[in-house]
Amino acid sequence: MALVNEHFLKLPSNYLFDDIAKKVNVFKTQNPKKDIISLGIGDVTQPLCPAVIEALHRATNEMSLASTFRGYGPEQGYDFLREAILKNDFFSRSIRLDKDEIFINDGAKSDTGNFQELIRWDNSIAVTDPIYPVYIDSNVMIGRAGTKGEDGRWSNVIYLPCTIENGFKPEIPQQRVDVIYLCYPNNPTGTALSRDELRKWVNYAINNDTLILYDAAYEAYIQHDDVPHSIYEIKGARKVAVEFHSFSKTAGFTGIRCGYTVVPKEVSVATLSGERIQLNPLWHRRQCTKFNGTSYLSQRAAEAIYTAEGRKQVKQTIDYYMQNAQHMKNTLRSIGLKVFGGEDAPYLWVQTPGGMTSWRFFEQLLYNANVVSTPGVGFGPSGEGFIRLTAFGTHERTDEALERIKKFY
Repeated sequence: MALVNEHFLKLPSNYLFDDIAKKVNVFKTQNPKKDIISLGIGDVTQPLCPAVIEALHRATNEMSLASTFRGYGPEQGYDFLREAILKNDFFSRSIRLDKDEIFINDGAKSDTGNFQELIRWDNSIAVTDPIYPVYIDSNVMIGRAGTKGEDGRWSNVIYLPCTIENGFKPEIPQQRVDVIYLCYPNNPTGTALSRDELRKWVNYAINNDTLILYDAAYEAYIQHDDVPHSIYEIKGARKVAVEFHSFSKTAGFTGIRCGYTVVPKEVSVATLSGERIQLNPLWHRRQCTKFNGTSYLSQRAAEAIYTAEGRKQVKQTIDYYMQNAQHMKNTLRSIGLKVFGGEDAPYLWVQTPGGMTSWRFFEQLLYNANVVSTPGVGFGPSGEGFIRLTAFGTHERTDEALERIKKFY
């Protein structure tokens, strides 16, 4: 008889965005003539830029000829893309990395969820709260998170609250922690850490032999000079941090699927006997066993965003979304709502009025304004009393959604 991994049974029955989709679908079924606008799930709306489309066409044509056809590619990614990443994302910022420290993936979600396989199940972990659900759920699946209490907290997870009182900047843990998840610019709060603030976390990790798993999926949206685009801009981070990147929101690759993970050779963890083990060869071994590599077409498409034309076109799209974010922030504040984020990230963190719960405010916006948001409590206990809105809509639909919310309030 095969036995189930019972840790999976500890997970909530539905993923957060599945719950949202079900509620929205029920409302649509009951109100088929209602026009629903989504400012909830963070999917993009603008088409792929011309440079990417041209690269996809060229790569497709290559696949039609025996002389240029590509089959299985290298699990860690093609050199042409890894070299473009090194040159544009790191060397241009005076960050030293080697090509074999870059691993191409099919989006940051996969690697942020899978990387925890490399460490023992009994490592202590700390997460900012609220947090992207994949970080905790993937640790639940392996048995590292413990059990979930009535307050929504997992017994073996150290929560680092991000609140209005601390400006949504988590405080350094008082105790030693083995692994810390950081995501900046942050999803869901839309806030960012300055260079000095991030340096405190790197110093903590160095002093406490802590591994930082750093999600930089939204670095392309950074507008302020004092906000680092990579944790490796901080001295010493190569020794303690693994960094995850995605082209999903940077270049509209939510349907193309491509990103990358940086695993410096200096990052190591210990055996019970105290021997230090490099994570880079372990991750390489894991990828060769469990991952067949990102498609050639996707990698050629990603390479194109680093051309002169591609960089210009991608920036135009990012500016488009950030215009939405600024307009949303100004409009919502004008009707009395407290709004945070939206300056270095395409997310706005909105406090619910009158102490209303996240799900109740979600329902009010859906039923009365026909606008979909994301309940903050779905991102963790400290998310209660907030909703997340995204700036990824079109200008026209975003304007319409804001007018509906203004009319409702």
